[in-house]
Amino acid sequence: MQETDILIIGAGSAGCALAGRLSEDPNIHVTLVEAGGTARYHWIDIPIGYFKTVGNPRFDWGFETEADPGMDNRQLPWPRGKGLGGSSLINGMLYLRGHQADYDHWAELGNEGWSWQDVLPYFKKAQCREGASGDTIGKDGPLWVSELDKEPVSDAFIAAAAEQGIPTTSDFNTGDNEGAGYFQMTTHKGRRMSTARAYITPVKQRPNLQVLTGWQARRVLFEGTRAVGAEFQVGDGQKTLKARKEVILCAGAIQSPQLLQLSGVGDPELLAQFDIPVVSPLKGVGQNMQDHLQVRPNYRCRQDVETLNDIANSTIKGAREFIKYVFAQKGALNDGVYRAGAFYKSSPEVPFPDVQIHFGLVSFDRPHQPPHPFPGITLSACILRPYSRGSLEICSADPLVPPKIHSGYLEDERDQKLAVSMVKKMRAIAQSGPLANLVEDEHEPGLNIEDDAALLQWVRQRAGSIFHPVSTCAMGPDSDPMAVLDARLRVRGVQGLRVVDGASMPAIVSGNTNAPIIMMAEKAADLIKEDVANETL
Repeated sequence: MQETDILIIGAGSAGCALAGRLSEDPNIHVTLVEAGGTARYHWIDIPIGYFKTVGNPRFDWGFETEADPGMDNRQLPWPRGKGLGGSSLINGMLYLRGHQADYDHWAELGNEGWSWQDVLPYFKKAQCREGASGDTIGKDGPLWVSELDKEPVSDAFIAAAAEQGIPTTSDFNTGDNEGAGYFQMTTHKGRRMSTARAYITPVKQRPNLQVLTGWQARRVLFEGTRAVGAEFQVGDGQKTLKARKEVILCAGAIQSPQLLQLSGVGDPELLAQFDIPVVSPLKGVGQNMQDHLQVRPNYRCRQDVETLNDIANSTIKGAREFIKYVFAQKGALNDGVYRAGAFYKSSPEVPFPDVQIHFGLVSFDRPHQPPHPFPGITLSACILRPYSRGSLEICSADPLVPPKIHSGYLEDERDQKLAVSMVKKMRAIAQSGPLANLVEDEHEPGLNIEDDAALLQWVRQRAGSIFHPVSTCAMGPDSDPMAVLDARLRVRGVQGLRVVDGASMPAIVSGNTNAPIIMMAEKAADLIKEDVANETL
């Protein structure tokens, strides 16, 4: 069809969830359009397989930042998923809602309807929970979330964290995530639960749902200030789809603002550089970018300690884990890299945790490089609520040219101090309790790097993104001149256009971003259904 009611651009975590929910109404015709293809690759299904998919141009857009002064002028990779399921095809699958104070803060900023009590029902609506035994113990939503089996090295980390004042917790998703414990993962019976698998595969035969792949959006089409469709690159040609009711951008924190700018929604000074007519002069498009910077000390373990390094470097151990996975959906291939972690407050003055640790049963010199030839672990800590801000902007009127990404890491001195303190905290954990009995030495940065200036320089040289960019089309009240969206996720100054994805967040959440983005799509579906019923699109 060349015309539809609701046109959704981008079939990632938000787009698939939104299309699945909106098409529940047989009176609404929904078209979901994705630039990538259908994800058919066995390493996507296997939970540990993201080592094979991140950086793979079939499934990863392969974005890269501009040289960042705060990162020793390095250009950093920013993977983003490509294909039905988007970044839920290549992410670490950790299911974390964040802290209830994150959403209460959204509401305090003037975003009515986004407090913790408002959003909690949508987290629950999405989720179906599976225990470590494989039994269903939760709701009947489409998104399966599984408990992880315990294992001795992660147990040692949790005990060591307790010795350093981080209490043990059995569940990070109650609204208060403080503590150390095991994560939950979006898997089911040993398979990755992408949003395509959760929301689209079960309903793909609906007559009112059309899914198109291999269509890359070029720009949103307007009649006056009303969005009426979009133009796409399909192979060597171009095609147009019209939307009778609404166009919804779900292209993510990089490509949603890029599409707005290409379509005439953005800073007039930027648009003028590329002769793009202004439809709505919103200076906030592409601004307010926030991300979780991760700092990754790693440690050499005793030779009798088995980590993923040993499994990756041993044909026999690798075959053993493959057999475990195939016949029982157990073991290293099923449980991923980051099984355990912690959230803690960096000081008593901090109201709720501002640091997250991912405890990894692997060590390497660079992400997506081979593991070290010795048993190793990584403690990867994130600045959860950074003060530093980045931005992005188009550098061409050609939609196939990636935008310039300015990450802005560590521009704020408060983030610099927190990064240094995180290294010290992780060192203290590695030297505590049962974990100290498993660790031989600090491989990197090395205990010879001690003073704050040297530690900060190491962070600048070695830290990187954990791939949670958000807030580049932030919602906010009318009084905020940089707010791109209202609280119903509608783009200001135009009609019939919304942004529903991580770009919509007014502020980053205190944890991994996939579950919150799915929650936002669940809530947006209800908002859109209300507006359709009331004819207020």
